[in-house]
Amino acid sequence: MKRKFTEIDEEFTCENCGKYVPVLGYSCRNHCPYCLHSKHVDINPGDRLETCNGDLEPIKVELDSKKGYIIIFRCKKCGAIRRNKSADDDNMDLIIKLTANEI
Repeated sequence: MKRKFTEIDEEFTCENCGKYVPVLGYSCRNHCPYCLHSKHVDINPGDRLETCNGDLEPIKVELDSKKGYIIIFRCKKCGAIRRNKSADDDNMDLIIKLTANEI
């Protein structure tokens, strides 16, 4: 089955740090730019079909020569691993810190 991508760029309040997160404007907002946490709500990007709803904690960042920084998340509730490209307004200090982490 081919993965599907549903484009959703919406504002939200981060459940981890409590900050207001505006729409990204050029792609889909997937995580908080301040603390980099996300919420485990998608099976396929944007489908909102995942029932876990756990906190996706950033655990590592990898550098992809074509896509840039890729944030690796682990769900605190179910342990699932997810990956997502960083956004232009992400906290670069946290991204740099996470580049040294190992899973």
